[in-house]
Amino acid sequence: MAGYDYVSPEQLAGFDKYKYSALDTNPLSLYVMHPFWNTIVKVFPTWLAPNLITFSGFLLVVFNFLLLTYFDPDFYASAPGHKHVPDWVWIVVGILNFVAYTLDGVDGKQARRTNSSTPLGELFDHGLDSWSCVYFVVTVYSIFGRGSTGVSVFVLYLLLWVVLFSFILSHWEKYNTGILFLPWGYDISQVTISFVYIVTAVVGVEAWYDPFLFNFLYRDLFTAMIIGCALCVTLPMSLLNFFSVLLACV
Repeated sequence: MAGYDYVSPEQLAGFDKYKYSALDTNPLSLYVMHPFWNTIVKVFPTWLAPNLITFSGFLLVVFNFLLLTYFDPDFYASAPGHKHVPDWVWIVVGILNFVAYTLDGVDGKQARRTNSSTPLGELFDHGLDSWSCVYFVVTVYSIFGRGSTGVSVFVLYLLLWVVLFSFILSHWEKYNTGILFLPWGYDISQVTISFVYIVTAVVGVEAWYDPFLFNFLYRDLFTAMIIGCALCVTLPMSLLNFFSVLLACV
């Protein structure tokens, strides 16, 4: 809203004292993604602003959302008897989702590489990440869609809150500990989602309606993975980190 002060003078003054502190313990990140990002960031020229990398990755997430909005405006394209999303769209979305995830991983490395890290840059990065939580969840929903074989709108709403809860929890954790413990679920979910898009292009959306175990469908496995990752990994680790720092200060 125009004229509204989103950041108080006291908060702005705190920017001068703020220092970025993060810890990533996810094996996928440590042994696969970070070495990959360290290689990718060397391709970028030093004059390229980190915030531009951040914004470019966000635009790719928005583009994926708009692309599937065009081909699946009412989330019924995956339902039986409806015109499905073309296979090439799933491939494009899968590739762009991984590229966006990569750009989100290298923007901070570019900032440190060019000695241009700022608190405002982190605020810009995480602010866009909060918006991306909505776009990438809604985009994935087109794989399963609505209808008799799809996923209910309530489940989509639940997944949106689970993802937002995980995002907010990480920053609550940082606010109380001074360290941003990067959640394991983010890297796992982004790699999985990119993979699921490509698989959907190969096997078709109908494959997600097949049973994985008894009456438990593959689409239910994906939903359970998101919720289970938040409740069984992100939440316990956040609480563990919070109480570990709290006890160390006693």
